[in-house]
This record gives sequence, C-alpha cells and structure tokens, in this order.
Amino acid sequence: MSIRNPNKIGYLPKKVRIAWILMRVGLLIWGVYGLFHGSVVEFLQAVFAIAFTHLWDMFQLWGGKSFITKVHYKYQTLLNAFIFFGTVIGSTINNRTSFEHCDLISHFLAGALTAYFAYDFAFLIQGKKGRLSPALASMFSLGFACAICVGWEFYEFTMDRLYGLHLQRSVPISDSGLVDTMVDLIIGVAGAVITMLYTAFKRNGVIGRNKNQIKARKQRENEMYEEKERVWQEYLEKKEQKNSLLSNDGYFIERPDELTGK
Repeated sequence: MSIRNPNKIGYLPKKVRIAWILMRVGLLIWGVYGLFHGSVVEFLQAVFAIAFTHLWDMFQLWGGKSFITKVHYKYQTLLNAFIFFGTVIGSTINNRTSFEHCDLISHFLAGALTAYFAYDFAFLIQGKKGRLSPALASMFSLGFACAICVGWEFYEFTMDRLYGLHLQRSVPISDSGLVDTMVDLIIGVAGAVITMLYTAFKRNGVIGRNKNQIKARKQRENEMYEEKERVWQEYLEKKEQKNSLLSNDGYFIERPDELTGK
C-alpha cells in the first residue's frame, strides 16, 4: 500500500498566479522563437529558466516538513521577474542590438535579489533552534549571494567552451575575458552588499518608516530571550546542586529544606 505524499502547493493569490503564468508563457515564446531562428542555446536557456520559475512549487511539493516549505511566494515572484528580464529582455538586447551594458544591470540585480532572499532564508534555516544574530544572517546573505555570482560565471565559462559562445567576451591573446568576468563579479557583489546592508538595517529598525515599532518588538524579543536564558541557567544550577548531594549509591547525603520542600 503506497503512502500518499501529504504535501501540496500552498496558497497563492490569483494575481500572482496569473503573473507567473504570463512570464512562463513569455519565456516559452522567446525560446521557440530562438529555436526557429537557429539558436538552440536560447531554447535550452528558456527551458531551464521555466524550470526555475517552479522552484517554489517544488519546495511545497517535495519539501516534506522542512524549513524549505516556509519560503514565501514573494521571493519566487521576484525571481520570475528577474529571470524574465535577464533571459528575454537582457539576452535580446545584448544579442540583437548594439547596447551591451544590460548585462551589468542583470548582474547587479542578481546580487541584490539573492542577498535579499538569503537574509530571511538564514532565519528560516535556524527555525526554533535558537536566536540568530543579525550579523550572522548578514554574513550568510553576503556569502550566499557571492556564491551565486561565482556560479553564474562558471555557467558562462562552460557555455563558451561547449557551444563557442562569447558570454565572457574572451578574445585570444587578450584579457578582455578576465576583465568581463571580474566586472560582472564586482557589480554582483556590489548589489549584494548594498542590499544586505539595507535589509539588515530595515529588519532591525535602524531605517524605515516603522523603525520605532520594529525596535520595540526587538526589545520585547530580547527581554523574552534573556528571561528564558535566566530560567534555564537557574534550572541548570539547581540540577547541578542536587547532583552534588547524591552519593555514589544514588542516595542523598544531605537533604536541604529548599530541595525537600520542608
């Protein structure tokens, strides 16, 4: 007897669902257009892009009871918008017009979007295991974004070598490929750093219209955490004191009134 997977796709507003469908249809049309105009790479790129627009659905269906199912759909909406911009608009402008700087915009947005997502993702990973420091969440956010930027450069290098493309704009006996790669990384990391700082400051009430309310909420959370720590330490101290009164045979040597309740 097979056990049915209890996971299912969570609530998704109708407007968001329609927006996702339109962006996926746009990616499919762009890929088919590229295929019929001799660009198999563009078609494959569209297929992989459409697959990435289903990440949130995959999290909901296959995430089990893990933290991954708690990712908000707003991040998938931002990712879909970025994928549509980078794939359809960015690639078209770079490949079919004389404007070659759309790539820089894409790398900056990629770093910014990844850092914004990773900051909240760090708290999801931590879950109820304990309080996570904003500094650690910021470090995770920046590291995650840098890893994505490096991974994209791996992708560009691989596609250039396998299909003879010029994503890294490399030219024999020239450092143009190195310059393009380093500029992309610098732009991506710059977007990640700016967004990481903005997100960390806003989440912790340093900036923003609701900073006073956020500071008050953070203060209450800190007080609750400190109270829990105090109670836990008292429990450990009493437990250690009680254990010190036990003999090797497991009987009390002394029975103070505060422990016996007399």
